[in-house]
Amino acid sequence: MLEPFFHWRQATGIQVLANSPLSARLCTGVKCVSSVLSMAPTCLQSLLRYRFFAILFLTPLLLLPLPFVVATKEARCAYIIIIMAVYWCTEVIPLSVTSLMPVVFFPLLGVQTSKKVCLQYLNSTVMLFFGGLIVAISVEQWNLHKRIALRVLLILGVKPALLMLGFMLVTAFLSMWISNTATTAMMVPIVQAVLDELDITEHELTTVEPATGQTNTAIELEEKSKSGSTAVSGVSNEQVTDDPKSSEETKRWKRICKGMTLCVCYAASIGGTATLTGTGPNMVLKGQMNQLYPDSNDIVDFASWFGFSFPNMLLMLALAWLWLQCSFMGLNIKKNWGCGTQKTDKEKAAYSVLKAEMKKLGPMSYAEINVLLLFILLVVLWFSRNPGFIKGWASILFKGAEKYITDSVPAMFVALLLFVLPAHKPKCIGWNTSTSDSEQTEEDKKKQFFSPPLLEWNVVQRKMPWNIVLLLGGGFALADASANSGLSAWMGRQMTPLGSIPPWAIASVISFITAVVTECTSNVATATLFLPVFSSLAESIRIHPLYVMLPSTLSASFAFMLPVATPPNAIVFSYGHIRVLDMVR
Repeated sequence: MLEPFFHWRQATGIQVLANSPLSARLCTGVKCVSSVLSMAPTCLQSLLRYRFFAILFLTPLLLLPLPFVVATKEARCAYIIIIMAVYWCTEVIPLSVTSLMPVVFFPLLGVQTSKKVCLQYLNSTVMLFFGGLIVAISVEQWNLHKRIALRVLLILGVKPALLMLGFMLVTAFLSMWISNTATTAMMVPIVQAVLDELDITEHELTTVEPATGQTNTAIELEEKSKSGSTAVSGVSNEQVTDDPKSSEETKRWKRICKGMTLCVCYAASIGGTATLTGTGPNMVLKGQMNQLYPDSNDIVDFASWFGFSFPNMLLMLALAWLWLQCSFMGLNIKKNWGCGTQKTDKEKAAYSVLKAEMKKLGPMSYAEINVLLLFILLVVLWFSRNPGFIKGWASILFKGAEKYITDSVPAMFVALLLFVLPAHKPKCIGWNTSTSDSEQTEEDKKKQFFSPPLLEWNVVQRKMPWNIVLLLGGGFALADASANSGLSAWMGRQMTPLGSIPPWAIASVISFITAVVTECTSNVATATLFLPVFSSLAESIRIHPLYVMLPSTLSASFAFMLPVATPPNAIVFSYGHIRVLDMVR
């Protein structure tokens, strides 16, 4: 189970410190795997030890009869697709490397020319995703996402239920526009700081405020420790630990920590479904719709996807919040919501932590304002390009050009502006020079009028998830080859008997299968493998392809059960508050 995480960590370049909780847990997991290997029979030990080597080389050898016995283009295309599916599910080699296989093997097997295959790796959908990621990187670069998060949390308040709701709303909103992994990595330290402050305040309250009519045990311990009596200290500590009320509070506090940390990774996965560029599976759906149905008139664009997915995201977020409330905090409305009560010392402490973090950011800088304005401009351009009920700017400003302009155009336009606009206000110096201050004038002459831009290419090169870009391209190459080789039509004919099953039942089964598979494999890889199959299924039973492709796409993002299912889960798991069983439950 831990192997995919190691591959993901290597692919994304994330370093795990040796002393971190995640490192300790992974080391424990590796020891467990080693112990399992030692307990297995001798014949199985060799197989388990060389399983990746066996999968890598035996898979193509065992499947080799397929393209030779069934000497058709469909069989040759299916041969490569099955090999890639096995490699993606087992991750014997990095996902992005597996995605490059069509460039080599489709031309060699005569499935498709290399020119057509290579065009799929940088098409309009990939450029849309690329432009959106550049804007997201600029938002991260200038800490604009952190300012938005802290501002919303300060507005909503720090009551337990409201605090969890605030964390989920902020995380979901940010993951709509920037990477789910980056959102989680930014939010979890804020959650941890609030929890630490609440814990410290709770400890201070229990030690400073004595119970009514009793002696404060902590004060006694402090006094007796001055006289060097360690034995009495141990007894007193034991008495405090055995207190049933203290034990109950400890359990309740652990449940709160679990709920507060889990809400972040779940909200990140849910929020990414609301926008077309929010997560990889959404882009896979758009690209494959364009590949499989070129005459669909770009039915899946930013505005249409948002109109469908945003209400669904709000519903899923509300259900997740209610479920986490019931599971970890209970339904004590007065205690969790604080109706008609004043702020407690713990809540004031949490509020002070959020306020201190906000104070560290200082006032909004010139660069942050520019990035915010460009971000708003991009969203407006996306929504107003072709709204559907009225003419958009694409058809008004450029007559007859609405067919040529897609969502990738405004994305790349704003991305270009980020490399042009300055990060600081331009200063007009050196116009009125003084002969008496020649040295100052020379220094002023050396200064540039434009400061460095809002975003530099080395930052993009370092933070861009190139593996996802290649994974998208490989998926589009598979979809295009399946359609052109006739494999999709053949699969559709085999699924014709399923027409007797109600469409809602088919959609439910598809969603369940996708949700189960995505727990063990990459979300993008899952969508890439399943969507062409489900498209053929829809054609065979004569229903609209989006009826089955949309629920499958959304289900591919709902990986909630395992730490290795998606990077946000792994980040939250690394902080040590939760176990795998907590996620599964």
